Amino acid sequence: MSVDEPRKPVKVAAVGDLHVHDKPTDGSLRTLFADISSHAEVLALCGDLTTMGLPSEAENLAAELNACSIPVVAVLGNHDHESGQVEEFKKILKAAKVHFLGDETFTYRDVGFAGVKGFGGGFNRYMLTSFGEEAIKKFVGEALHEALKLEYSLSSLNTEKTVVVLHYSPITGTLKGEPIEIFPFLGSSRLAETIDLFEVSAVFHGHAHHGSYEGKTNKGVPVYNACLELVRAKDPAQPYVLVEM
Repeated sequence: MSVDEPRKPVKVAAVGDLHVHDKPTDGSLRTLFADISSHAEVLALCGDLTTMGLPSEAENLAAELNACSIPVVAVLGNHDHESGQVEEFKKILKAAKVHFLGDETFTYRDVGFAGVKGFGGGFNRYMLTSFGEEAIKKFVGEALHEALKLEYSLSSLNTEKTVVVLHYSPITGTLKGEPIEIFPFLGSSRLAETIDLFEVSAVFHGHAHHGSYEGKTNKGVPVYNACLELVRAKDPAQPYVLVEM
């Protein structure tokens, strides 16, 4: 692109919580991925790709992704960890050309992608602190580890636009609609604190099936809840988030 040529936006689609089973699929995801490919230039998968994190489920998702003709970036969700077979799981999907954020960053033209699964722990002044029982310290430690991992990935990018992909939410704004009692298990503002250290253009996450579509970090970065169930209810004709960067 020459200095006089206007920048061409990059269209990014995002969807999460596909919850693919180990039984044969009905082909609906294949249709979804084909539609996304005709409207976007990059697809971000926001975790809970499968139901139990089984290699057989990953194989089913990989088969559906054959219909996707654009680059795919992804993070894992809590469901994808259930069977303790994460490395085999990722190996299958990497063979299907899925780029796992956290393991790497990804750049498409002048848009950089960073991401992690994230974790729970609560929000703002009500965040759980690392004090007391060892179990509490481990819980908080996981949230801190994910935030630091995200910080490392973001610091390695030097692009015009930056996109963050998560499974857990970084804000309460996209959790509204869920029972307030479970907010601390749906995300942590430690993630938002990290995001707001950088010039991030947009954040996508999943996990909160009954939350809200859109919110913002304290710095004003737009955050989108890309859970399939939620975005399908919002617009059945376009069951994914689509944003121009």
